[in-house]
Amino acid sequence: QLQASGAGLVQPGGSLRLSCAASGSIFKINAVGWYRQAPGKQRELVAQITSGGSANYADSVKGRVTISRDNAKNTVYLQMNSLKPEDTAVYSCNGAVFDGSRWYVSWGQGTQVTVSS
Repeated sequence: QLQASGAGLVQPGGSLRLSCAASGSIFKINAVGWYRQAPGKQRELVAQITSGGSANYADSVKGRVTISRDNAKNTVYLQMNSLKPEDTAVYSCNGAVFDGSRWYVSWGQGTQVTVSS
């Protein structure tokens, strides 16, 4: 399974790095996406990265967010800079994982990001 971490409270303009790590039972992860959901809003895709490292971003975070991965650690990161109050949301990751016998889609539990002064 995927496990998201890195929750925090930061001031506007601050930075935060989220991690999406595969549990020990996972051999490999494929494409992974980071999503967020703010109160009263629909969940939206923030960024996604392929197994080869190609990334794309939502327009709202372009230039401020970088998604990356460490395949040796089966971990995907979301580096967020110049954070704004509107970035406040629960962030979760989703990806295709291989447990040695099958591929399946896994959701990591949400991690809260709050941007406030």
